[in-house]
Amino acid sequence: MKKLLLTSALAFSTLSFAQIDFANTRFGVTAGGNYSRVRNAHNPSGPRYAFQGGALALIPVGKANQFFIQPEVVYYGAGETGKDKEAKGKDGYDAVYGNNYLSVPVYFKGYFSEAESEFFGMIGPRFNFLMSQNVKNAPVGRPYYDPDVTDPLYPSVSGKAASFNFALGLGVGYSYKRQLEVALKYDLGLSDTYPDLAKEKGGTTKGKSEQVMSLSLSYIFK
Repeated sequence: MKKLLLTSALAFSTLSFAQIDFANTRFGVTAGGNYSRVRNAHNPSGPRYAFQGGALALIPVGKANQFFIQPEVVYYGAGETGKDKEAKGKDGYDAVYGNNYLSVPVYFKGYFSEAESEFFGMIGPRFNFLMSQNVKNAPVGRPYYDPDVTDPLYPSVSGKAASFNFALGLGVGYSYKRQLEVALKYDLGLSDTYPDLAKEKGGTTKGKSEQVMSLSLSYIFK
């Protein structure tokens, strides 16, 4: 049974690849805003608002003008802050834990019909490569949240972000004449963003995954 499933998957992949029409690839630019949080990492924990922007390619799959592969290369701001509304005025409320990535999502994109102006859905993996990490106003009681600070009491605990993380991206949007597109996306983090915070005394060993919701606007050239 496993061999049958594997054979079927390989056959489907080969068929799909054979139908990819690289010759008619179109290119575009994309930009938008990000709302991000990190599960089980900092205390207090609140959202960070950041920016994303970069380039994309739209590669047809099959002969119908309906299915595409859309890889992107974008600057991608994520992370979180300490702005939990219940912690206002407390130590760490003004903290910022900014993670900035070179992000490479690869979406399978399907328009709901072959019409020029139409809604679409998209799903695919997102690969994030850390470009920089900016931490400000880390709590006095948890100085190790800042990767540039070592707490002599807990030398093995560090707030350094992983150099690579992985997410599953989901999105829906609307295309105007297959050129101007708006999309609402959710990136479900599947890897540990701060692996060394698992050693925090009194903390949690649960995965510290990054979750990002974004609204983007894209223009695809003819």
